[in-house]
Amino acid sequence: MSLLVDTSVWSLAFRRDSAPDSAEVQALRLALEHGDSILCTGLILQELLQGFAGAKARDSLLQHFAALPFVSPDRTDHVEAAELRNHCRRNGVQIGTIDALIAQLCLRHNLTLLSTDADFRHAARFCPLRNWGMT
Repeated sequence: MSLLVDTSVWSLAFRRDSAPDSAEVQALRLALEHGDSILCTGLILQELLQGFAGAKARDSLLQHFAALPFVSPDRTDHVEAAELRNHCRRNGVQIGTIDALIAQLCLRHNLTLLSTDADFRHAARFCPLRNWGMT
């Protein structure tokens, strides 16, 4: 399985103030240990960098993510993400612009999303998004 790991899971995994024991963090650790394919995108990296302070934390984060393959959106992804967001909204589900784009990248690249964000589970009712734990 190829995973796109969302900001919510990375943030829990990198927390220093408590030992994260969520199922999603455990799934990330197992995927890393087993050499599963874990991907990222610039939006997720940017969100993580915005949440960490200081050059040392920034450099450490960049070093961790240097080995991960990145998927990047193109024009079609942005169009499809807008359509996905509009389709969800017409059906009573609100998802953010960035979440819609992350979902679209998963759809395009046939990735399973690993996230703690319930918005993705709600969106999956209206598109073939595969959320970890629901597949």
